[in-house]
Amino acid sequence: MPDEGGELLRVVQCKVSSHARAVAEAARRQVGRPVAHPAERIERARLPKATGDSLAVIYRRTGIPNASLHRYLAATTTSKRRKVAP
Repeated sequence: MPDEGGELLRVVQCKVSSHARAVAEAARRQVGRPVAHPAERIERARLPKATGDSLAVIYRRTGIPNASLHRYLAATTTSKRRKVAP
C-alpha cells in the first residue's frame, strides 16, 4: 500500500518550493545555489586548457578546484560540440 501521507507531503513541499522560487525571481533575488567561482576566473581557466596546460597548473593559477574545472571545461567542450554537429 502506498504511503499516501508521504506523497501528500512531497506534493505540498514541491508547491511551497515552487512558490518561493517564483517570489524570489519576481524580487530579483538569488534563486538556487550561488555561483562558487566568478565567470572571469572560469574564462581565465579556458585559455590555458586550450593551449594544453594540465588541470593542476590551471588550479595553481586560478584557485578553482580540479572537480570544478572538470565540470566547467567539460560544459564548454560539450556546448562547442553541439554547435558544430548538425
